[in-house]
Amino acid sequence: MSEHLSTEDLMKRLAEQERDVFLLEMELEKAKRAREEGSEGNEELQALKLENGKLKCRIGILQRNIDAERSKSANNSENNMMVLIQEISKYFETAVQSAFPELKNAPVLVSVGKTADYQFNSAMPIAKMVGQKPVDVANKILAKVPANPIISKLEVAGPGFINVTISSEFVQSEVRKVLTHGVRPPYVGARKRVVVDFSSPNIAKEMHVGHLRSTIIGESMSRLLEFIGYDVVRLNHVGDWGTQFGMLIAHLQDKFPNYKTVSPPIGDLQSFYKESKTRFDSDDKFKARAYDCVVRLQNREHDFIQAWKLICDVSRGEFTKIYERLNITVTERGESFYQDMMSDTVKLLEAKGLVTVEEGRKLVFAPGFPVPLTIVKSDGGFTYATSDLAALKHRIDVEKADWIAYVVDAGQNLHLESVYSAARAAGWYDPAKNRVEHTFFGVVQGEDGKKFKTRSGDTVRLVDLLDEGMHRSLAKLKEKERDKVLTPEELKAAQEAVAYGCIKYADLSHNRTQDYVFSFDKMLDDKGNTAPYMLYAYTRIRSIARTANVSEAKLTEAAQTGNFTLQHPKELKLAMCLLKLPEVILRAMEMLMLHGICEYMYEVAATFTEFYDKCYCVQKDPKTGEILSIDMNRLLLCEATASTLAACFNILGIKPVERM
Repeated sequence: MSEHLSTEDLMKRLAEQERDVFLLEMELEKAKRAREEGSEGNEELQALKLENGKLKCRIGILQRNIDAERSKSANNSENNMMVLIQEISKYFETAVQSAFPELKNAPVLVSVGKTADYQFNSAMPIAKMVGQKPVDVANKILAKVPANPIISKLEVAGPGFINVTISSEFVQSEVRKVLTHGVRPPYVGARKRVVVDFSSPNIAKEMHVGHLRSTIIGESMSRLLEFIGYDVVRLNHVGDWGTQFGMLIAHLQDKFPNYKTVSPPIGDLQSFYKESKTRFDSDDKFKARAYDCVVRLQNREHDFIQAWKLICDVSRGEFTKIYERLNITVTERGESFYQDMMSDTVKLLEAKGLVTVEEGRKLVFAPGFPVPLTIVKSDGGFTYATSDLAALKHRIDVEKADWIAYVVDAGQNLHLESVYSAARAAGWYDPAKNRVEHTFFGVVQGEDGKKFKTRSGDTVRLVDLLDEGMHRSLAKLKEKERDKVLTPEELKAAQEAVAYGCIKYADLSHNRTQDYVFSFDKMLDDKGNTAPYMLYAYTRIRSIARTANVSEAKLTEAAQTGNFTLQHPKELKLAMCLLKLPEVILRAMEMLMLHGICEYMYEVAATFTEFYDKCYCVQKDPKTGEILSIDMNRLLLCEATASTLAACFNILGIKPVERM
């Protein structure tokens, strides 16, 4: 069976063999000179010619394979959108290898241009490598760029940059594919299975602002990975096991005698939890009884398991209300799920010689970390570290995850990295086979720059935050008198879109590794890079065809059968902006950063405004309002823009509305 190689592998082989040809030609030249001088070497010359011919034949085969691989996979117009910057880079790779075959791993850097669509920036570093002038190097590379349907113009500029202009015919054809095939992901290779661990509230406690970022970022990250075609397992590692449940059940025995048949509501549960913690810390008799309850719970005694399940059900019901409001989808798999695996986890670590016993505790010193992980406490109980190690092993061995992302706050970094290191030492996790990472985030701050709290200093309940968002968004819509033009159903939909959208967008538009200030006033501002501005921009674009009385069916028919052309510079600028989405998606996927998508959406909206100000889509009589003409090409460009923004909104987990 023949070996199947990726485009990248084929390109590497091509570069190597072109370099071999170059070196052989140098040897041929030496052999020719030797023969002319009368030295022996005729047989050597013939052998070199034969070898050179073979290599050139292999190069031809490799080039044909590369062309076939590219057309087959990366740019499948039905399933994937082309990553323009990648395609242009490949043309320049070929050109550099052809112009300077003696160079190994020559840099090829292409960026978005300032005065052109793209710009090749590697002539200067290559010039240093070959001892030539950058302008001369740039001209040699330009001359070797293969003919292609994407680039219409190449021009050397400044000290050695190469400006790249994209063909307007190509831009038109790609936008038309968006209209006929929809907004599609870029090609990213083989499908992967990804576990995203996010949200993770604690049972018997209400969700608070501290859960906001993990929940929002984890949901959006999952949507991004699903958009590109990965198999995503969304897991909610809730805190649903441990000593705290023994404390709580012991306290309920005294304060809530019906605990075996009914659980207190979530607010009372949280109060009971705080009271039980106070008793546990101050009352030795209560502490002994709490430990007894833990043992009986771990032994699966009916009454204790029943009480535990009731507590979990009440908490789960409250979590679900939050998730439904925020449109979050996640599968609960808490610490209790891994309880039966923990003994085996400890035994496996012991068998590897990784466990040290100190003062009755079993410790694992993870390589590279001075502070050990406690995997068994002196009382025989397991810990978060045991649970996390068991979970990691299960996710790799049973879930068959290729990639695991832990969406957890930055404060847990040392703990999680220690867990990963211990798993590597145990042989469970191989970074060459699995990508495991802590996708950490900063804290939510109040406008005073401190950790976000209520005025009384308490943690902000998430339900209160969402309720305030709903109240403020309705007030904002009424301030704009939208209640006078929208139906009650449309007003409700707009209220929810703005309320929940502004909270999500404010979070996702910031670099997740940094802290950010939570401010409803800034979030609800309809100017700048905010959810209200983006939602208004989207509804405005969607309204253009509606105002022109052009139905969706008519737009679809025009896209499929019409002669779609773009001529005005602002049309082409907007179209080029739309075609950059695959680049944005790839960057977001590689870094697991969502703020780049928000920045891109804002760029699209701003570029659309430039287009709309200069290019009439629908011309009306200024006196009567009668429609005089409709530019269908521009309406189709509006449709492609709206579809692009809708795809981005979907990744961010925000529901746009058609009318607002």
